[in-house]
Amino acid sequence: MLKKDKFTEETKREIFLQGKDKKFKLSSKKWIIESTKTKYTYHFNWLGRPIIQHPQDIVGMQELIFRTKPDLIIETGIAHGGSLIFYSSILELNSLCGGPKKSKVLGIDIDIRKKNLLKINKHPMKKRIVMFEGSSISSSIFKKVKNLSKKYKNIMIVLDSNHTHEHVLNELRLYAPLASIGNYCVVFDTIIRDLPDSLGPKREWSSKKNPHTAVIQYLRENKDNKNLQFKIDKEVENKLMITACPSGFLLRV
Repeated sequence: MLKKDKFTEETKREIFLQGKDKKFKLSSKKWIIESTKTKYTYHFNWLGRPIIQHPQDIVGMQELIFRTKPDLIIETGIAHGGSLIFYSSILELNSLCGGPKKSKVLGIDIDIRKKNLLKINKHPMKKRIVMFEGSSISSSIFKKVKNLSKKYKNIMIVLDSNHTHEHVLNELRLYAPLASIGNYCVVFDTIIRDLPDSLGPKREWSSKKNPHTAVIQYLRENKDNKNLQFKIDKEVENKLMITACPSGFLLRV
């Protein structure tokens, strides 16, 4: 036990120093920009389904899920379903390691493509997956989400749908309060703040207005709300160094 504690202390110190290493951070930023040019994250699958995430974020999310042991993960944005399959499989493993036995992942998307829906429904990990089709910020969809969430006690939120400032801010206002104290609301693609606007096709979001700016505004809105406090968990991104979620790992405290 002492050796393990020493190892943990050493790694925490190393992670802290990584986060202070300006050269390392700049290299990571440059790498992310170069990898975005080749659509790097599009090239990975999880159990046969495209996941469209950095491998580092996949490992990082696994660590968060194992540590916090949510009984419900709510994710906005489904695409090919790889992340739903990923979360479902980690919940399955969690259940074998002392975690909740009946944990679920809820995926929400404005347009669940038929071919993707078919693949998800046929997957062995489907048993833990629930899906709602519609806008994540519509009153009808959120009413369904809220009703479902009442059955669960330890909820993690993952926001990864439309990346405009306005949409993410509205998602945060709705979904962040559903995150349980001690668990996370993870906002993906805050990295857009660091990407050149000339990179890729023209989008509704930009380096000036994006998920990161939405996070900052949301935290400012709630800085005096003692019942709804989040802190940016820098240790997670300092560990990963390559992540789509800088300042996006929000721990509810």
